[in-house]
Amino acid sequence: MGENFQTLHLFMDEKHAHLQFHRPESMNAMDEQMLKEINQALSIIDNSGVPMVFISGAGRAFSAGGDIKTMLQSDHNEGFSYIMGLIEEMTVRLSQLPAVTVSVIHGAAAGLGLSFALASDVVYAHEEAKVAMNFINIGLIPDGGGHYFMAQRLGEVKAKQVIWEGKTYKAAEAEKMGLIDGTFQQSVEEKIELVKETLSKRPLKAMIATKKVLKAANESTLKQTLQLEAAFQEEMRMSADHREGIQAFLEKRKPEFSGK
Repeated sequence: MGENFQTLHLFMDEKHAHLQFHRPESMNAMDEQMLKEINQALSIIDNSGVPMVFISGAGRAFSAGGDIKTMLQSDHNEGFSYIMGLIEEMTVRLSQLPAVTVSVIHGAAAGLGLSFALASDVVYAHEEAKVAMNFINIGLIPDGGGHYFMAQRLGEVKAKQVIWEGKTYKAAEAEKMGLIDGTFQQSVEEKIELVKETLSKRPLKAMIATKKVLKAANESTLKQTLQLEAAFQEEMRMSADHREGIQAFLEKRKPEFSGK
């Protein structure tokens, strides 16, 4: 069974769900419409009871992150708060899904796109893919639970350093540091089929029970992190450094930050 939205595709059968971002013209950058549809799709998946969920992107990339054009059009606080609410809902929904969730990255996964991937239980990246938690380059901080998931995978000190640096990592580098769980050479579709076959031979019910135990113990921390990210992100959006970061991005030059 397949369900089409404007910005993504959802394919499902009794055992699997495959959520594919589908804004290839913008490298699957997440705008308001996509955030709404991701939440709708995750609700459908949750209600279906499927034990395996795969996430990928159409076109040249997994997801380039939040849509910069949307940022520029949502200067007023009410619109920004609504977007952050959608991001919080999306992150909690994916993190808490009673299924084994697997993000399969190709091309690039950056910013919010990487945060979303890290909310999965398992993250694989094609050997030629690149990942970046690069909010700092436009004077912002990670959202979508980026702080929480980075700290879980890297530890607080290393997560802080990676976030502050805003560097782009090749897949092999990301795997070596523990940011992702593995790399692959085949196509995304072939990798998904391989993981399906492997998971189908595992005791999925027990695996999901373990996930529920661990997620329940940390749910309040994730939600608190999302709320803090939203509050500080709103503050950062008013900063001189963010304005300079956006202007430099539009002008395709290196930003000159002032620390203000």
